[in-house]
Amino acid sequence: MVAAASVVVAVGTATGMISALDDGRGSDEARLEVTESPEPQPVAPSPSPSLSASASPSPSPKKKASPTPSPTKTAKKQESAPVSTRLYRHPDSQVLEWVRDNPGDPRENVIESRIADQPAAVWFADYTPSTITSRVRAVTSGGAAQGRVPVVVAYAIPDRDCGGASEGGAPDLDAYDAWIDRFAAGLGSGEVVVILEPDSIAQSECLSDGQRADRFASLARAGRAFKDANPKARVYFDAGHSGWHPAAKQAELLRQAGAASAASSDGVFSNVSNFHRTADEIAYDRQVLDALGGPSSLGAVIDTSRNGNGAPADGEWCDPDGRKLGRTPTLTTGEARIDAYLWVKLPGESDGCKGSPGTFTPSYAYDLASS
Repeated sequence: MVAAASVVVAVGTATGMISALDDGRGSDEARLEVTESPEPQPVAPSPSPSLSASASPSPSPKKKASPTPSPTKTAKKQESAPVSTRLYRHPDSQVLEWVRDNPGDPRENVIESRIADQPAAVWFADYTPSTITSRVRAVTSGGAAQGRVPVVVAYAIPDRDCGGASEGGAPDLDAYDAWIDRFAAGLGSGEVVVILEPDSIAQSECLSDGQRADRFASLARAGRAFKDANPKARVYFDAGHSGWHPAAKQAELLRQAGAASAASSDGVFSNVSNFHRTADEIAYDRQVLDALGGPSSLGAVIDTSRNGNGAPADGEWCDPDGRKLGRTPTLTTGEARIDAYLWVKLPGESDGCKGSPGTFTPSYAYDLASS
């Protein structure tokens, strides 16, 4: 495994994740100007504009100490980042729960205004066939009711994370295919962005050739199932990130997984749970898309939730110090073939070094939001 890792640490239930994003032009820090023009929201979502690594995680990351902030209640009020008028903020997330439960905490204002107020992805990381349809439907119907676009993450592929910190998923690919069908049944008929299985393609070298081919066939099938169930669903496949595989290699893996076919795919996603600067991701994603081929409509979405300072020079992936939020989420990037900047990873959810893996850690969230 390579040192600079992209690790996705999941909790066992669907978690609403809050997001802030970068544009890659100059600083990747969260900016305070509005990134898209506010407009009245229709009852049903209108078609969205076109939406667009690190290495696999080390098995034993070295834990780094993190200084604990000592904010005071008299601290100057933190200015809020602009909130997307198009993306949906699901009302159930770890950060929102923490804000509701800790109104007197001196860090609460910063965390609420800079993180909790932002829309973010909702992860479905547990294999629960009996409830997956209703839980996905709760998110998509909530977005449709507000005329906003939800972002959902399907994360239950068998042999997930190659047995690493986020191991788990469905027991086998037949069970996974059935879970995907139930997931698709909850997508509704409005706009929705689907992030399909972070790390499932970039981190597939732990599989045998036969296992990899079977996984890729299931991913292609998943994309088709989502788009058949809801033609407005926009489905993105795993491109790792700019610090992982060369673009040509990643494109070949993506092609094998069906990402070049409009029947399965709207393009690729990169930088999930990682820290690489948006400018680097834009250049990388365009190289991947060029090498991938397929229709010109394919684009990329970039996770900019924690990349305001870029990736640490030492390649640390587990809650590294000195990181900060990127720009707030938007479906309007102004960049060709880059469909959206999203917060797929919730800022403040630990990778396992500053808190328990996958749990919201307020000290980490405060560090990111106040840097």
